[in-house]
Amino acid sequence: MRIGIIGAGIGGLATALSLEAAGFRDITVHERTEEIRGLGVGLNLLPHAIRELTELGLRERVEALGVAPETLVYMNRFGQHIWSEPRGLGAGYRWPQLSVHRGRLQLALRDAVVERLGDVIRLGHRLVGAQSEADGSETVRFAAAADDGEVEARYDLVIGADGIHSALRALRYPQEGAPPWSGLTLWRGVADAPVLVDGRTMIMAGDGEQKFVAYPLGAPVDGRQRLNFIAERRGVGPFESLRDRRRGVGPFESLRDRADWNRSVDPAPIAALFSDWVFDGLDVPAIIANADEILEYPMVDRDALPQWTFGRTTLVGDAAHAMYPNGSNGGSQAILDARTLAFHLGAAMAADGRAAAADGGLTAIDTALAGYEQARRPAMTALLAGTRATGPERVMLLAAERAPQGFARIDDVIPRAEREEIANAYKRAAGFDPSILNERASLTVGAPA
Repeated sequence: MRIGIIGAGIGGLATALSLEAAGFRDITVHERTEEIRGLGVGLNLLPHAIRELTELGLRERVEALGVAPETLVYMNRFGQHIWSEPRGLGAGYRWPQLSVHRGRLQLALRDAVVERLGDVIRLGHRLVGAQSEADGSETVRFAAAADDGEVEARYDLVIGADGIHSALRALRYPQEGAPPWSGLTLWRGVADAPVLVDGRTMIMAGDGEQKFVAYPLGAPVDGRQRLNFIAERRGVGPFESLRDRRRGVGPFESLRDRADWNRSVDPAPIAALFSDWVFDGLDVPAIIANADEILEYPMVDRDALPQWTFGRTTLVGDAAHAMYPNGSNGGSQAILDARTLAFHLGAAMAADGRAAAADGGLTAIDTALAGYEQARRPAMTALLAGTRATGPERVMLLAAERAPQGFARIDDVIPRAEREEIANAYKRAAGFDPSILNERASLTVGAPA
């Protein structure tokens, strides 16, 4: 079977590795950029994603990239404790949670793809067209930078893993337009800072109007460590970028019709927004001011789709269900998509690789795509709605609504049972409730039930 994957980000590379593990070898990955540079900042891989990477034989190399956080703490904007919970192995999972640099993870997955599949990544290929053929195959066209023209390829299956601005999704939903902006602006960065608590703690502080998130990306060295952070503010427009300053272009003019800002900005005005956020052991403005670089993003997502699969094409990751970062779950869900798709495809081909499936006259590929979408799309539709309601971070919103000037006892504001249920409900929705995850069947084709 000839399989084409559009996009060499986390989702696309995880899809290639999952398909290879399921027995497929004729795989090509098309990436629009001319170089995989391993850019970005930090991300969290939750235990359900680490389970899948473990079963792909990648756990050790991913663990070497980052830190396994042991505690997650929520605070209000005054630094008062709202809720904390253990994470990873300490929470009863069989797999850890890992905080890693996105770029380093991407490069590690790229290297694994090359090791297992060879030279299958085509750079400088931007998808411009897709057409279903009479035999059920798909012809895809790319604007190719190296050839200064277009190239065509024909596949039995095409998988769109090309992110929130997916070209394949746009071909299927041409009227969708740009992702809707929530009104929040995010500034992401990595900084060398004093050790955060015990060196293995994630902190989320704030409310629905302003928030700061920080977690370690490396082990402490001489009382300091690398921290990933996200600063967030509602109702603040984009700041002047360093690039726009050089070009003499104003910030709003330069952003006209741009959906992803993703541009380097001066840290000083962002640090000023958090000037009084200095808590015990957490100096927010100092962390921001000390960042290597700050990248500015709008907080955007995509509306849920009624259908991911058209013919022999389907979507995974942000191309299918881009969501807000509430819950730190986007990258993990892309890996779950990849493994679920490969599982259904491998199982269907093993059951009937040549003839039509039993009911409805569908081929094995069509059966697999239907099974994949049934398994993932309703769950991701519900999860997307949950992230728009702020997911597990709802405890911070409730604390701000019920005690806007702070509190003496959090139990008088949000009873413990209510806080526990908010945390547990999100785990159930996202598929990483410990008891369910530890006991569910493997997504490795042919593994024992």
